[in-house]
Amino acid sequence: MLNFGNALLHEIQSGKPAAEQPAQWLKSSEVRKLLKISPGTLQNLRINGTLNFNRIGGILYYKYEDLKKLLDK
Repeated sequence: MLNFGNALLHEIQSGKPAAEQPAQWLKSSEVRKLLKISPGTLQNLRINGTLNFNRIGGILYYKYEDLKKLLDK
């Protein structure tokens, strides 16, 4: 999992695809670590509609593409 996080962070920072394909869906904890934000900030992004999410069985998932679009702004 750590390798995936490093690859995703590298791709986001460089704008170039990493060697391995990132997961299509990320959990809240993964998004918070990548963006270096608190749970409250992530909640505000959800409430404001800035970052879309899906809830499956009580777990929130975020699309990788939505996260990438947010970082490109």
